[in-house]
Amino acid sequence: MRIRLIFLGKTRRADIRALVEDYLARIRRFAPIEAIELRERSAAAARKLKFESVASVVLLDAAGKQLSSESFAKWVGELRDRGARELVFLCGDAEGFPEPIRRRATVKLSLSPLTFSHELARAMLAEQLYRAFAILAGHPYPK
Repeated sequence: MRIRLIFLGKTRRADIRALVEDYLARIRRFAPIEAIELRERSAAAARKLKFESVASVVLLDAAGKQLSSESFAKWVGELRDRGARELVFLCGDAEGFPEPIRRRATVKLSLSPLTFSHELARAMLAEQLYRAFAILAGHPYPK
C-alpha cells in the first residue's frame, strides 16, 4: 500500500521538516510513502491531485473522528490487508483545504481535541503513521 501525505503550503520550520523526513524514512521500511507540498489553494491545485479511484483519502479535520494509536494502527492494517493500493492523507494549512478537495475525502480524522499549528500536525501525522506500522510489526517503538 502506497501512502501519500499532501500538505497545503510549505513547511517553513527546518526542525519540523527534519522531523517529518526522519519519520518518513522510518516508515519506508514498512511501506512506500511520499510527502507533497502544494503551494496553491485553488481549483487548479485540486486538479493536480490525481487520486486513484481506489484510494482511501483521509482529511485531517478538527471535527473528524478521533482514534487511539492502537485503533489507528488497526485501521491502517485492515486497509493494507484488504489490498488497498493507496492511502492519502490531506493536511491543510490554517485555512484548510478548498471544498473541492475536502469533498474527495472518504474519512475525516482529528489528531486531537487540542489545536496545533499545521506544521506540527504534519509531524504528528508522520509520527502516528510510523507508530501504526511499528505496532503492526510488533516493533518495540510504541512501548
